[in-house]
Amino acid sequence: MQAPDLGPEQYLYLTTRGRKSGRPREIEIWFTEHEGCFYVIAEYDTSHWIQNVRTHSEVRVRVGGQNFEARARVLSEKNDGDVLRTVQELSRKKYGWGEGTVVELCPVPGTTGKSEI
Repeated sequence: MQAPDLGPEQYLYLTTRGRKSGRPREIEIWFTEHEGCFYVIAEYDTSHWIQNVRTHSEVRVRVGGQNFEARARVLSEKNDGDVLRTVQELSRKKYGWGEGTVVELCPVPGTTGKSEI
């Protein structure tokens, strides 16, 4: 699935599944796009939503009038150094900030408008 042209969109809405409760949890968060995926950055590695993503990688994304399922993955310097640095720089250009734990959200093809979370 190709990322839609979102123009001036500043936020996306990320729904994770609670690691203990299993209930949907939605946050509003800054994002950047790169090569068909969306990227969000947590200021703290201990944030609840980061812990949820580490337990359940299936997430739901709502952005620019689009809804879709995605696979979430926490990036690491060791395995994803180039992408990590690119995303941090894109975030600095868009928001003036790019430090923290970077999470990749890659849309699952054919899931626009569907929800499993």
